[in-house]
Amino acid sequence: MLAYTTPLVGGVLIGTSTVFLLLFLGRIAGIGGIVWGAVSAQPDNAWRWLFVVGLLLGPLLYHILSNTPFPPASSLQWWHAALGGLLVGFGIKWGADFTSSQGALGIAWLSTRYLFAAVIFTGTGIATLYVVRHLVPGL
Repeated sequence: MLAYTTPLVGGVLIGTSTVFLLLFLGRIAGIGGIVWGAVSAQPDNAWRWLFVVGLLLGPLLYHILSNTPFPPASSLQWWHAALGGLLVGFGIKWGADFTSSQGALGIAWLSTRYLFAAVIFTGTGIATLYVVRHLVPGL
């Protein structure tokens, strides 16, 4: 049962935190922009660091409470994850901080720009998954 409720609870928590961040700080929860603002010493970066710490501690807390192994078993090598993280970071800066949370807000606002970006963002993810799973041997 936990396997089916975890994504739902995670989605509700992400949506709720996105709304709270917008209501209380007037900020959009673009993770790339938040992390970049924290490490580049923006003047109002205390909330950014709290957000980043929450992102890092949330999965650890989940694994402790659900008694599941941390980190989860994976055949992914560390450098694959590091390269993927660098590429995502580059893409976020190149794409003007578009992330899935901004897409969710943009779609809620019925913004054509964000709807188009979300389709590209999601389509690229699906295509990448297909290539990695079916066309690249050994990954």
